[in-house]
Amino acid sequence: MGENLKVVRDATCTFCGCVCDDMHLTVDLDQKRIMKAENACILGKAWFREHGIEERPLALIGGRTATTEEAVEAAAQILAQARFPLIYGLSDTTCEAQRVAVAIADMIGGTVDTTTSVCHGPSGIAFEGVGESTASLGEIKNRADLVVFWGGNPAEAHPRLFSRYAVTPKGMFIPNGRKDRTVVLVDVRRTPSTPAADIFIQVKPRSDFEVLWALRALVKGRKVDPSIERRTGVSLAVLEDLVARMKSCRFGVFLFGMGLTMNRGRHFNSGALLALATDLNEFTHWVAKPVRGHGNVTGADNVVSWQTGFPFGVNFSRGYPRFNPGEFTSVDLLTRREADAALIIASDPADNFPKAAIEHLRRIPVITLDPKATPTTQLAQVAFTTATYGINVSGTVYRMDDVPITLRPAFESPYPSDEQVLTAIRDRVRALLGGNRLPAGAPVAAAS
Repeated sequence: MGENLKVVRDATCTFCGCVCDDMHLTVDLDQKRIMKAENACILGKAWFREHGIEERPLALIGGRTATTEEAVEAAAQILAQARFPLIYGLSDTTCEAQRVAVAIADMIGGTVDTTTSVCHGPSGIAFEGVGESTASLGEIKNRADLVVFWGGNPAEAHPRLFSRYAVTPKGMFIPNGRKDRTVVLVDVRRTPSTPAADIFIQVKPRSDFEVLWALRALVKGRKVDPSIERRTGVSLAVLEDLVARMKSCRFGVFLFGMGLTMNRGRHFNSGALLALATDLNEFTHWVAKPVRGHGNVTGADNVVSWQTGFPFGVNFSRGYPRFNPGEFTSVDLLTRREADAALIIASDPADNFPKAAIEHLRRIPVITLDPKATPTTQLAQVAFTTATYGINVSGTVYRMDDVPITLRPAFESPYPSDEQVLTAIRDRVRALLGGNRLPAGAPVAAAS
């Protein structure tokens, strides 16, 4: 360990959607590494430990080392000439970078999509159709006496959601912490989160919608046939007991995960849960929040929404934003071989997209911005090495409850930020297009 140490207090961890902002980081400035992350969970400690400064080229073009300026020119040429370009990712970068990415999509008549389309996209659709009763994590900590986790495993995916916000912490109106709360976990199987619950309700796979609709009926005083147990695996007595608890609590919260959205029913499941929260507000106070994975996926939803009116899967090919999941979402565009170029920002679709989508990525020119080498950067025609947000780069991110938080970086990086690279690409594309989108196949040089 070097002797040149500093402590960054109240830094922010951008590993997951909890975006905990009480990290105390001990930084070795000589080695450019974080040696200690006080208050971080096991996932946060790994996040900080693994993000030092790797010696990598500033950029690669066709696998050959290049300068950032040369890569900007190559990327701008690709995007300016593309007929149906795709911009994807955005959930692990700052809101400032996200804004520039949306501007590029608008300028080139492309499609901008975020990782939301492959995780809580159905919830985004449900929000538009049903609405959302919401609260901040601070309100949940201080007020919630009944917490229902549905279709998620926070103990492994979001450890501090339990310890900092929703289960064990003492709050203003929950002075005894865990003793003042009832915790319910609904899932298709037992997980490491199950021991934290007072009540575990195991539903049959692919039957969440039926359970939620039965709960809605009981809340409204309707009769539910006892045969519901054969379909869902949950007895009528258990459902009636849960409804009684939900109607008699002071402040209830649903925290739901991808077990609800990536399941039979998809946005209908999310819509049923959101509608159940609305129904319960006739008797007491209830809120519902999706539990988000990436550090700034909520920021991506917010930025794309307030710039286009829609949260993800937005297409600008007609000169105005259009939203149509299944048509303008990344997996669908790539699987149908419609996109002819892709700008991938802080994401790795080549590691987790369906095979057909990955095969099409290999056929088209791909531009990547990423701090590390990934399967996606390896297939890219142009690959930028960028600094890591929150560790090397300041800016704004949104916690999963839509609260914006300012980042406090630990040490500087020799690599540019996503925002700097995207701004340079945007400016060069604007110059190439001369204020107008080129006809398909026209030589770009003519517009410069």
